[in-house]
Amino acid sequence: MATLAASPNATPATPAPAPVATPVSAPTSVPAPAPTPAPAAAPPSAGTPASSSDPAATAATTAAPGQTSASAQAPAQTPAPALPGPALPGPFPGGRVVRLHPAILASIVDSYERRNEGAARVIGTLLGTVDKHSVEVTNCFSVPHNESEDEVAVDMEFAKNMYELHKKVSPNELILGWYATGHDITEHSVLIHEYYSREAPNPIHLTVDTSLQNGRMGIKAYVSTLMGVPRRTMGVMFTSLTVKYAYYDTERIGVDLIMKTCFSPNRVIGPSSDLQQVGGASARIQDALSTVLQYAEDVLSGKVSADNTVGRFLMSLVNQVPKIVPDDFETMLNSNINDLLMVTYLANLTQSQIVLNEKLVNL
Repeated sequence: MATLAASPNATPATPAPAPVATPVSAPTSVPAPAPTPAPAAAPPSAGTPASSSDPAATAATTAAPGQTSASAQAPAQTPAPALPGPALPGPFPGGRVVRLHPAILASIVDSYERRNEGAARVIGTLLGTVDKHSVEVTNCFSVPHNESEDEVAVDMEFAKNMYELHKKVSPNELILGWYATGHDITEHSVLIHEYYSREAPNPIHLTVDTSLQNGRMGIKAYVSTLMGVPRRTMGVMFTSLTVKYAYYDTERIGVDLIMKTCFSPNRVIGPSSDLQQVGGASARIQDALSTVLQYAEDVLSGKVSADNTVGRFLMSLVNQVPKIVPDDFETMLNSNINDLLMVTYLANLTQSQIVLNEKLVNL
């Protein structure tokens, strides 16, 4: 387990006055100056113009001024695993969006509930894909770590092995950053973020407030930028990003089932049958059609001004409806229902035959 040392006299990280930025004190992360003849323990790529846009290349090994050179170079003794390619090439452009899937939040909460005794928070690695307009986080895994007032130790070998296993299942998923439970950013967060900067340029830092302050679980995403005077003492500022939620069709089923527990007195609910799901889907479609019809009537009567964008969506929706005679549609629907009932009957009959055969064998 590699240890990232922090100065015991370092000033704790404090959020910036602006709601979108959280600066951290300078002593916790000191970037390497430009190359000089002095024997500084800075990475070879630090201070070069070619890597000025890469925070990972300009960040030096974090250590207190009073520490020995061996302790300052402790993180470098464990080489970071080589990645197939950068997850976030170059600076994080403005307007970038982080899209989270429900499975991420469920995994983070589960890791927090199963944390070791005495652990204040849990951390882990975020995996996903990147496109031109957003970063989509589709998977994650927790990473063992220990924190104290003076240092934080992260099991980097475990993180490397877990990522290698994930690549065998989902080779398209890259390391996007890391997550931590809690509502604030500490000085240890800067050290951990520096490690993930070696894994992916401009990594994302996701915070999930499992303490439920203000009665809700706050979810925020940040990206780090350097701040300060060049060739002087510099710090790190965490700038917030826009967080949106995305889901696959299979994930939507689980989310809908979880939402139903909000209306259950004992917070327990069983899965719905196929017929109930079809009935619920039909009811939602009927409500949506009623809303569309009411909007169209209000526009025709002059109560609501017409919107060209909504009109184009409605025209596209109408064009997608197949043109079929009602009698033919009813015949086709009844035929499909009969086929479904026949398959269900044969499946139940086969299951009964298997159970009966097992009982006869055991006699």
